[in-house]
Amino acid sequence: MATKTDVLVVGGGIVGQVAAIEIASSGASTIVVDAGRDSGSTANAGSLHVQMQSRFMRLYPDQVPALEASLPLYCAAVREWDHLDKKYGPFGMVRNGGLMLAETVDQMEFLKAKAEREHRANVDVEILDRDALDEIAPWLGPQIIGAELCRNEGKLDPLAANLRLREEASRLGVQFAQDQITSIDERNGMAVAVGSTDTWHADRIVLAAAWGTGSLLSDLGLAMPTKPEPLHMNITEPCAAHIGHLVQHADRSITLKQLSGGQVVIGGGWPADDRRMARVPGVRCTSLVGNVALAARLVPSIGKVRVLRTWAGINTTIDGASTVGPVPNAKRIIVAVPGDAGYTLGPLVAKMAASFVTGSDQPFDAGAFSPARFAF
Repeated sequence: MATKTDVLVVGGGIVGQVAAIEIASSGASTIVVDAGRDSGSTANAGSLHVQMQSRFMRLYPDQVPALEASLPLYCAAVREWDHLDKKYGPFGMVRNGGLMLAETVDQMEFLKAKAEREHRANVDVEILDRDALDEIAPWLGPQIIGAELCRNEGKLDPLAANLRLREEASRLGVQFAQDQITSIDERNGMAVAVGSTDTWHADRIVLAAAWGTGSLLSDLGLAMPTKPEPLHMNITEPCAAHIGHLVQHADRSITLKQLSGGQVVIGGGWPADDRRMARVPGVRCTSLVGNVALAARLVPSIGKVRVLRTWAGINTTIDGASTVGPVPNAKRIIVAVPGDAGYTLGPLVAKMAASFVTGSDQPFDAGAFSPARFAF
């Protein structure tokens, strides 16, 4: 088979959906093709991150400079979520800020140094002692001695956001198809994507395939190190904990937030079983037990709340920064892969990528995020 369209978007997650909305709004015929594994945006836990995550800093110290340089992009990304929520929501979005907790003096010193770096990038952060924490988060465990508050951060319901954005894309005439794209190139003045069931011809291709992007670019002169990182998540039954912030820790892997319906979503980087590209990741009992035990230590009132569901998804790591823009030697192919916290960055990265297709003003300068940095 062979299918033609003005623009083909490869990847149907948050980036692909928002890019398709932007492009279809300009009048271009648009198809989104996705492999259908449901382990990226559809498995996301709904955190809106801005401050540098301690987990990322521990695991990928070589990537921290690129992450730190991207802080203005993160601030702009949550503002873009505000815009989307007003236009297409509600998404259950709340931006009361995020708390990164400390239990020791050393952890507090780490947060103070980190906050100074973030403040220089115009991130709205403040160090709070225990007395100040008690004013806004009295539900924290007694061992917490202080925290960094990032007022830019928040949370949302990704299921609601994904559904409403898909509905808007469909309303604009975007078509959705399932296929595994195995190669992409340019031929005879067209961008061509070869899939398992179809060959797709387009004037432009937006490549928003997250961890699958690197392999598709290898034949185009780019060595983009997209790596799948399988991670674990949980959700509890509704409870009356009244947790108003996104919660993280200065030295432990966790994110914790309460949805508007009272459920508590617990995640933050505990590992899941890698089942390769053919299947979604598998959950680990050790991650389930360790993740929820840490959550109960930080917020004791949820210690007896039941976990209703546990699942795993895939995060994508590259080099600490997003990648947005045309492939140097194949200008009809535009890359759109967010850096760490890809769901947070997704809509803004999507709009940046779409601007290369539509010719509209870029919502954020993409110059520093060009895929040309991976050329070989």
